[in-house]
Amino acid sequence: MNFDSNTLIASLVWGSVGSGFAAYGWKQKEMLPLFGGLALIGFSYFISSALAMSLVSLALISLIYLLRGRV
Repeated sequence: MNFDSNTLIASLVWGSVGSGFAAYGWKQKEMLPLFGGLALIGFSYFISSALAMSLVSLALISLIYLLRGRV
């Protein structure tokens, strides 16, 4: 795995956003933000490129936002 500073900072940022989504989903008893947040946390561990991690994270956040009223 590539441990350069950009990847570590991106992992910290997207893992923190995922933790916020997961905490919100847990407190509100909503499954979409909970599992979306857990997915954000998981992707930040398994993707080793900061750009790819940011693109996947933004896509996941967009998906959570678009599906939030439908599920």
